[in-house]
Amino acid sequence: MTQASHFEQLLTLAGQQSEPQRLLFVFLKAILPTEASAEDKGRFESVQGGQLKPMMCVDKELSELSTFDALVEESKGMGKDWQIVLIATLDGENGVVPTSKVAEEALDTMLKMVQGGGDLSNFMALDRDGDPVHFS
Repeated sequence: MTQASHFEQLLTLAGQQSEPQRLLFVFLKAILPTEASAEDKGRFESVQGGQLKPMMCVDKELSELSTFDALVEESKGMGKDWQIVLIATLDGENGVVPTSKVAEEALDTMLKMVQGGGDLSNFMALDRDGDPVHFS
């Protein structure tokens, strides 16, 4: 038996919560800012730095998700390249899944955190292969 992926573990945990969950996804790409120093450029070229740029975002009910590979395939249909996906969960209330409007507000908060250089350590971050990404 193979070990479940980080994404599959997240789906399992989300399904075990007392309230239904909606998952939030912000797809990011690392870019080199125009004002980057030579040191910044070197770090970027060695995949150690850069600025994160949101490329797209989406919310999904747990029932709409299956595997990380399926999520990656679906994202390809949007025509936007990405390198990292930030994932958060949103708790329902009284047995009701959060609405898309509530999810939109939470996604907006996530986008503002990325754009403002905020702390992203509270989110699950995975690369395109489903491997964890840690921010420093």
